[in-house]
Amino acid sequence: MANNHVIYILLTHSGSLLSKCINIYTKEPYTHVSISLDTNLKELYSFGRLNPCNPIFAGFVKEDVINGTYSRFPETKCALYSYYINDIQYMRLKNELFKFKINRDKYGYNLLGLFGVLLNVPIERKHNYFCSQFVATLLNNSGIYLFVKPPALVSPRDFRKCKELNLIYEGRLKRYNSIMESYCQVY
Repeated sequence: MANNHVIYILLTHSGSLLSKCINIYTKEPYTHVSISLDTNLKELYSFGRLNPCNPIFAGFVKEDVINGTYSRFPETKCALYSYYINDIQYMRLKNELFKFKINRDKYGYNLLGLFGVLLNVPIERKHNYFCSQFVATLLNNSGIYLFVKPPALVSPRDFRKCKELNLIYEGRLKRYNSIMESYCQVY
């Protein structure tokens, strides 16, 4: 079976209060994970702020790298990875994302799960995820297995260290946006 679809994993560190706290504890360069189905990051999904100005309420979000939460943090650092998947995995991934989209109001943020990662104890709560748990769950449910640990223990570090992912860009998210805007205008 041919690997003819590409998905993208975006790791970021925005500088928000939560990301700074995570960064201080983990000493990792990236504190957030999102998944995209396109290189220009128009279809980008994760668990995070429902409102860019309010860090308290969080859940399943379609992120906007230009006008959303990232616009509040213009110095956001990122690493973008690609991964090839086959037709069946791609269809499963689209179906899994569709389930999240149509049920978006059911979902909340698994803040307790972050403490579980720190203690190496998976804390799963129905309809609640943190960003890396969401992406790992989405991948597993689509038949894409990158990790040998429960999704509730997967962290941004695991994605950064995953040898199956191909790093295609690292730097300021704002810079990547301008590169993609220029590319899209040419083509």
